Amino acid sequence: MALNTCAHRKIVILRCVTPRLKYIAFLALSLFTFNVYAFEKQLNLQEAIQQTLKHNPELKIFNFKQTALTGREQTASLNPSYELELEAENFAGSGEFSAFDSAELTIALSSVIEMGDKRSARIGLVSNSRALLTAEKEVIALNLMAQVTEKYVEVLAAQQRVILADNALKLAQETLEIVSQRNRAGATPEAEVKRSKAVIAQANLTVQSERKRLEYLKLSLAAFWGENSVTFSEVQGDLFQFGNDSDFNTLFAKLEKNPAIQIYASEQRLKEAEIRLAKTEVNANIKWSVGVRRSQEANDTALVAGFSLPLFAEKRNSGAIASALAERDQVAIEKEATKLRFRNHLLRAYSNRKQAILTVNSLKQSVIPMLEDALEDTQDAYQKGRYGYLDYVSARQELLNARRTLIDAASAALIYGAEIEKLTNEALSL
Repeated sequence: MALNTCAHRKIVILRCVTPRLKYIAFLALSLFTFNVYAFEKQLNLQEAIQQTLKHNPELKIFNFKQTALTGREQTASLNPSYELELEAENFAGSGEFSAFDSAELTIALSSVIEMGDKRSARIGLVSNSRALLTAEKEVIALNLMAQVTEKYVEVLAAQQRVILADNALKLAQETLEIVSQRNRAGATPEAEVKRSKAVIAQANLTVQSERKRLEYLKLSLAAFWGENSVTFSEVQGDLFQFGNDSDFNTLFAKLEKNPAIQIYASEQRLKEAEIRLAKTEVNANIKWSVGVRRSQEANDTALVAGFSLPLFAEKRNSGAIASALAERDQVAIEKEATKLRFRNHLLRAYSNRKQAILTVNSLKQSVIPMLEDALEDTQDAYQKGRYGYLDYVSARQELLNARRTLIDAASAALIYGAEIEKLTNEALSL
């Protein structure tokens, strides 16, 4: 997962949208240790992110917004326009004004002189709007990559659940063979054979259900880059590679790197530009005109000129300035509120990830090996008649439940890790 193309980057996206999302590339290449499977087409996380950032419509919208800002910038950079005025007086009336002989004609050119450097303030406002739009695009891109990563992990876990369901079916078939052998030997009633066949039927349903769920999740993943069908057979990755955590205080200090926090700096600069533009309105523009007046009755021509200046402009614009100042101060408060909210999210993700990793390690190192040994011993004891059918089935189900919990805990650890990396905008070290 990455957003940096400036130097030595492994993922190229969006033409240098930001240098602050480089951890995405690191995660894409190091969070998952890719395995090789015998399938037609495999998808890795890097490819999923590249496709999303290239084709997702949420990011394409920003192209039109940038075009709109370019138009605004062109308009803002224009100088005041000129106006041509034509005025006719004392004609088409009554008496001596009934004809055109007493008419007075005036042709004048007029415009305004902008005071207070308004043109520069307008251009600055558009420039800061462009910077804010870039920051907003960065936030959207980061959120999209986090969502793609989460969905990718879900697909990875779903693949493991399909394997687990297949294994459960094989265990159920092995159980049926053992029960049938004991039934033929007269050591087990027919009812246990029927129960074993029912377990196989249920295992088959579970396999079908897990496969359907996997197909749905794969389609949900492909939808991020606009595909209506799945063009890959499976995703690559190691579900049990988590990386290492920093301590919480170190992670919290990195919250400042989050684009959703840094966007407030762009927004504050935009508000400063709005304040500057509002203050330029205190300096009223001077309207001027110059032209020629022709008197038909006197058969004379004269120059005319004039100017106008609004009065009390400073008082009339004080409300706009006060409003802009309040909005700027509001941005600072919103930034602190967002940091506090993100801190709570970070604490939740950090704690849950720790617990998930602890669960995975406990299951892998002690619980599952003991349950595997227990199942083997129980199966042997059942075949020898020392244990009953329920003891055998319970041992098998306990092992399957532990393996399912292992998958759930591992996927949770990866998802919480991705959330931490999104919040801190930095990859967890390996």
